[in-house]
Order: sequence, then structure tokens, then C-alpha cells
Amino acid sequence: MRVLASYLGGQWRPGHGPELPLVNPATEEVLVQVHSQGQDLGAAVEHGRTAGRSALAELTFAQRGELLSTMAKAIHGAREELISLAVENGGNTRSDAKFDIDGASATLAYYAELGHKLGDGKLLADGEVLQVGRTARMGGTHAWLTRPGLAVHINAFNFPAWGLGEKAACALLAGMPVLSKPATATALVAHRLMELFAPLVPKGALQLLCGPAGDLLDHLGPGDVLAFTGSSATARALRGHRNVIEHSVRLNIEADSLNAAVLGPDVDLGSETGQLFLADALRDMTQKTGQKCTAIRRVLVPAERLDEVAAILAERLATIVVGDPSRDDVRMGPVATAAQLRDVRAGIARLAAETAAVFGGTGEVTPRGIAEGRGFFVGPVLRSTRAPLECGALNDHEVFGPVSTLAAYDGSSAAATAIVARGMGGLVTSVYSDDRDWVARMVTGIGPWHGRLFLGSAKMAAQSPGPGTVLPQLVHGGPGRAGGGEELGGQRGLGFYMQRLALEGDASVLKSLLG
Repeated sequence: MRVLASYLGGQWRPGHGPELPLVNPATEEVLVQVHSQGQDLGAAVEHGRTAGRSALAELTFAQRGELLSTMAKAIHGAREELISLAVENGGNTRSDAKFDIDGASATLAYYAELGHKLGDGKLLADGEVLQVGRTARMGGTHAWLTRPGLAVHINAFNFPAWGLGEKAACALLAGMPVLSKPATATALVAHRLMELFAPLVPKGALQLLCGPAGDLLDHLGPGDVLAFTGSSATARALRGHRNVIEHSVRLNIEADSLNAAVLGPDVDLGSETGQLFLADALRDMTQKTGQKCTAIRRVLVPAERLDEVAAILAERLATIVVGDPSRDDVRMGPVATAAQLRDVRAGIARLAAETAAVFGGTGEVTPRGIAEGRGFFVGPVLRSTRAPLECGALNDHEVFGPVSTLAAYDGSSAAATAIVARGMGGLVTSVYSDDRDWVARMVTGIGPWHGRLFLGSAKMAAQSPGPGTVLPQLVHGGPGRAGGGEELGGQRGLGFYMQRLALEGDASVLKSLLG
């Protein structure tokens, strides 16, 4: 059986100890294994801080951008192979696999172009040189400089390519070396990416740990950063780690999110805005089998429209074929792991105790093209409630699968805001309306609870990527339940990996330093 090696210290290292299987979630066939022990992670961290940091420090922003460009091209060149691995190890349909793979290459390409725009410098100005003394000779300003340590990235199971690519793009452009740890269960794609990247990047600039994190966090120090995407339970453990606390390790977390979609009272379901709303609600239930951090979990509908929306979505959900994701006639594959399946079924049961069934019951499904009893399958489930503020299962727990709940409200922005805010912080909420005054009230009401708002309307419907698509130009993250973190956002994404420094002195010297 093939064993996935880690790429640490400039070498491929298989490790040792008990083996952990990576399986095909549709068939439960063991594909490869990883060793659970045997990596010298202290040496890997130091290798990144020294060799990797030194190599990246020699490069300008434009040169780092060129590095990211070669990485994006490497992904594009191996696109079909990577898609096949995502289907096999992630349970993705071909369409879902492309969403992950193309997201990674597009994000790297975007930051490559940003590097070219930033040019030949190695630090970034943050504002103008200001007079801070009695005369203009004495000046003050701010600048961003690369932090001196290593960026540790712990990525989620659902986007092994995009997760690696988006975090690495910002860190490498900022000049900070990376040690990336993908989720073990779906690590095949990330491993193949590292095989593609290893000949392209300077030694130590990018390392990959396959398997458990072991004592990795024990080696972090004050110049390092830690970025995590995953569950709120793991996030709590990371926040409480003694090294993170003792050394004030900079920490970015993206955790759970009860994202909402709100249908405005002015919208006719047959209009462009109404059709956009329905398409987005359906897509986010089924794309990646609902395993997206940005997926819509709560669908707010004016009370008098609830039955109409429920009937339309139920009719469309009935056309979704669940089964072997490698088949062209299948629209939705399995969830990624057996543990994920147990969690999703438990979440559905919790919802079922407080909501009414619309479609899918509790997720029972007979997958097409799969032997009976095999695979981690659950069908799409749509529930509803006419008392959303009293429904704890709706507002207190995210079911990370193909599950959404319709929630009735009275059509006012105040009522919608109250329901959305019960989620206690999210990554993205989408609002569908052509009434600009109503939208403005929604933005000021729910905006502080989110990292991003998606405003669906007739004028942008034809070119909308949907609320579930994370764009490198815009911030991704959110307050409260969503983890309190922030990444991407164009040049803003570099700030996590850089130190803002106040400079004061001779104004002419400051201007020369900043180019």
C-alpha cells in the first residue's frame, strides 16, 4: 500500500508508526495510507524560519509574484489529474472538484498579478509621510515589513487545493515561509500539489505535513503565525495552546458559520432576483454535498411565501441524483468521512425535533452506482420553521452537509436582522431584493455580524458567482461563531504575515525608504 510522505526540510519523509488510511468516501476503498508518527517537526519549523525566510527575503514582491504565477500554471497543467484525485479521495463530482482546483489556481494567479503591481520593493508603505515635529523636516509614517517566523497553515478537509492555495498565496507574497498541514482524510490532492510545487519554490519556503499535527505547535515562537480553518472545537484548543498564549502567536481562525439567505418582500419568484435566490439556495445545499463554510444554512422567507418557496425547492431537489461522483449522471456525492456522516445525521436529527419536513426526511438515500451499504451518503434535506427565533437547532448548530432550513419572517428588515443575528456571527449572508432602502437597512442591521454580505439583485443576476464563492479580491472571514478571523481581501491579506511599523525621523529618509 502506498504511503504518503511529508515534504519537510527539503526532503520527502514518510515517517513511521501506525498507519492511517485515506479512503474513497463513495466506496470506502482504502487508497493510500499515512504514518501517524516519526516527523521531526522542530527541525521543519526551524528550516522554514531559516532557509525559507532567507530565500524569500531575497525576492521582491514582483519576484514572489512570479513564483506564485508558476505555481498557478503548475496546477492548471495538472488540472485533470487533480480533478480525478478530488473525485476519488474527496467524494466530489467533477463539477465540485473543478470548483476546488480552479479556485486554488485562480487565487494564486490573482496574487501573482498583485505582486507584479507591488513591484520591486520589499516593504509596503501604509499612508503618507506626515509632519510630526515643529517643521516638515521631522516626519512620521507607517510601513509593513515581513514577520521573522514561519506561517503554519492547518487546512480543512473540504477544500484541500483551494485551502492550501489561498493561504500560501498571501504568505509567500508577503515573504513568509509556510508549513501547510492538510486534513488527513482528503490529503491526496494537497500531496500532489506539493509534488508539483517542490521543484518550483525555494528550499524551506513551502513544506507539507501529511498526517497528525503531533507536537507542531510546541515549536511555535513569537515571530510565527498560525492560520486555521475547521471546527470551533479545534479552534478553542488552538486558542488555549500554551505556546500560542505564551508567545502571543498571531492566530487567524475560520470556524463554523450559520450563513443565511434573506428573500426581500418585494421579490417575485419569477423575476431575475427571485430566480437567483432559488438557484443559490439550491446550489449551496448540494454543491460539495453542502460541505462549504459559505453554504446557506438558514433561508429566510416572508411568511406568506414560505409554502411557495418550499414547493419550488422540493421540486428541484427531487431532480438531484446522489451516488458515485465519478458518474456523469450524478449531481451529488458522499460526505468526506464516516465521522462527518455521523455528525450530519446527528445534526439532522436535532433539526427534525424542532422543525417540519419539507424534503428528504432525515437524509435516507439509495445512491446510484454504489453497492448497497457502502459509502458515506446522505441525501439533501430541507426543513422549515415558522418560529425561527425559538428554534435552537436552527440558530445554535451548523449541520455541515446538504441541509438547509426555511425560516418564516414578517418581511421587515428588523425581523430578518433579529433572526440572522441569532447565528452569533457568520462568514457571509446573502440578501435578495431590488428595494434599495430595504437593502440599506439590512446592510446596517446584519453587516456587523458578518465578514461579507452578498447583495442579489436583477442588475447583477446574470454575472453573479453566488454567495458561496470566495473571491480573492474580498475579505473572507467573520466575527463571533465564524472565528473572528480575516484572510484574502487583496493586499489586505498580506497584513496577517507582516508587521506594521511606525517610523519617525528625517522626512527625506523616510520617503527614500518607502520608495
